[in-house]
Amino acid sequence: MLPAYGAMVGRGLEVLLISFREPPDTVRRAVQERGYVAPVLLDQGGEVTAKGYGVWGPPTAYVVDRQGRLIARGVGAHDWSGPAARRLFEDLLESRR
Repeated sequence: MLPAYGAMVGRGLEVLLISFREPPDTVRRAVQERGYVAPVLLDQGGEVTAKGYGVWGPPTAYVVDRQGRLIARGVGAHDWSGPAARRLFEDLLESRR
């Protein structure tokens, strides 16, 4: 989870975790074990995620602006805890006002 999430959520950042084709019990266990604090949406059948955003396999990260437009996509695992990720979100928060 993005360590700066708590600080940035008050400035307009929102992080939603989307479970893609996973049983709800599996998702609940993973959320608890990993300590996720962002809301988790369940897309057990994959219809919303696949059709709306083109996800066919996790992990995929999407950056959506305040108007709901997709502005960036990253496929594969990414380190969201480092300074580069923090700069990305800081820049997006500043540029999208």
